[in-house]
Parts: sequence; C-alpha cells; structure tokens
Amino acid sequence: MRVVSGKSAPEEVSSESDLRPRRFSEFIGQEKVKHNLKISIIAAQKRKEALDHVLLYGPPGLGKTTLAYIIAAEMGVNIRVSSGPAIEHTGDLAAIITSLRESDILFLDEIHRLSHVIEEKLYPSMEDFGFDIFLGKGPKARSLRLTLPHFTLLGATTRFASVSPPLRDRFGAIYHLDFYEKAAIKEILRRSADILKIPVVDEGLEYIVQRSRGTPRVANRLLKRLRDYAQVVAEGVLTEEVVREGLSKLGIDSVGLDDIDRRVLYTIVDKFAGGPVGLDTLAAATSEDSNTITDVYEPYLLQLGFMERTPRGRIATRLAYEHLGIPYTGDSSQVGLWN
Repeated sequence: MRVVSGKSAPEEVSSESDLRPRRFSEFIGQEKVKHNLKISIIAAQKRKEALDHVLLYGPPGLGKTTLAYIIAAEMGVNIRVSSGPAIEHTGDLAAIITSLRESDILFLDEIHRLSHVIEEKLYPSMEDFGFDIFLGKGPKARSLRLTLPHFTLLGATTRFASVSPPLRDRFGAIYHLDFYEKAAIKEILRRSADILKIPVVDEGLEYIVQRSRGTPRVANRLLKRLRDYAQVVAEGVLTEEVVREGLSKLGIDSVGLDDIDRRVLYTIVDKFAGGPVGLDTLAAATSEDSNTITDVYEPYLLQLGFMERTPRGRIATRLAYEHLGIPYTGDSSQVGLWN
C-alpha cells in the first residue's frame, strides 16, 4: 500500500476506527456537505420519516464511510455495511435488505460496481420499498413481493460517472466531497495526535500538512509512520527536522508526490515530450492499469495543475516541469486549448 494512497488497507481498519469521528461535531471539514446533511436529518426526524437516499462521491480517503456512520448515529438508527463487489447474487441482496428495520441505513461502498441484475432489484426497493422474489420455474413460476420498511440507501463511490443514470436518479441527495483545505488537515492532525498521544511541534505539523494531499486518510497515515520513525531514530517527538527526515526516507516530496506519481509525470515528459499521450499508452508505458491512473494518480496531479486531460490525451504542464526541475520547452500557448 502506497503511503500517500487514499485507499484503506485491510490492516488499517482497526486503527482508522480509533480516529474516526462519531458525530458531526467531531467531523472536521466538508462544511457544505455537513450543513446540508444536518438539515436533511433534522427535517426527517421532525417528520418521523426515514432519511432520503443519499449518494456520496469523491476521491478515496475523504470521509465517505465516516459520514455514513455519523448519519446513522445522528438519526439514531442501525447501519448495515456492504459493497458493490460483495453483492454478487440477488439472494445476497435479499438477505441484507430484508433484515433492515424502519429508518435503518444500508451503506453500499463502491456502489458503481453493482451488477446490472442487482441494480434492477434495487430500483423497486428504493422507490416502492418492495422486493420481488420469484418462486418456481417455467410456466408455474410466480412472483411474490415482500414489503420492506422505509430505509435509507447510502451509496459511496469514487467513480461518479460509472454509476448508471437510472440508479443515480433514484437518490434524493447527491454530494461531492472535495479535497480538504490545509487548515482543516492541520486540525485533523492535531486531533489525531491527541488521540494517539503523539508529541508533535507546530513546525513538524506544517510539514505533514503540506504533503497530505488534502486527504485525511493520507494525513493520519503519515502521522503514524512518522511516529514510528521518531521513536526509533529520535526521542519520539515529531520536530520539524525529524518530520523532514522521515518524509524524505518515505520518498515523499514537498507537495506530497511519491515515486509512482513522479514516474507518471516523467513518462509524459521524457517519453512523450510532454504529451499529449493517450491513457492506454500512458498505462502501458508506466506498467500501471488505466483505471488506477484515472482513479488514484490523476485526481491529485490535476488538482496541483501538473497535468491536463484533453481529447488528444494527457499533457504535462509547465508547473510539472518546474516541479521536476526540467526546463520547459513546450508551447505554453497550446496548454488548455483542448479542454
């Protein structure tokens, strides 16, 4: 697992749970999303109804799962957790959805990976709160509709465009989670350091913030890795010098790029003269899957302004050249013309 990856590794589940906020009052950042969710929750509680179906989307590590648990806590209901890849058969969905109680929340991570058959089964469940099962086969087969309690489907995805339009249209509220501001990341790190009892000076904290890629999961992972480093080579305190040395050992540069990020940029610059280069060609040249490039590497490189996506392919910008320390020889007037 890359240190700067927004995705969670299985071994991190327990440690992430210790740091996970339990209420909106503890959740830092995403103020607009929080405000709208609070309004919806209060309104649903006043009407004594289930919360409308909610879809959260954005890069990994920004708090979609955390928000799902917070919504359940604020509503005072139970939450069932599953994911798109885990529901392979209609029987799997039936077992989960028929166990829900009134106003319960069903959280489906990676909802874009649901099969078409499962999606078709979800539609009546979301709209009419009914689940159809078929008994028997052939001419004697008959349909039986089970009445479901009014529940809330809370979906999460990193690939909003991959969620089918019919499924998207059945969500009453859709929210995009953005990368976090540096002030929010710093506040998150302070909270995590207090919980984990990690002594850290303000200057050291700033260094971690600069390399956290606007992602709380990355920030907390860096904090824990640097804690280990400080305990072994220093006296356990995350000073500016200790943090700087530790980040250097991890291969993370001043803006949070690691070796793989830089390899993607170097490939565009060196092998393809700065681009444009097609996604499949870039994936082959870097020995990375094309979906991994679009889902994992590109979002942050685009946010930094180091890369541009055009109809002709990916382009490395002047900022990328400057960061890599390579003289820019491209025609800057062409950058952005194909957006």
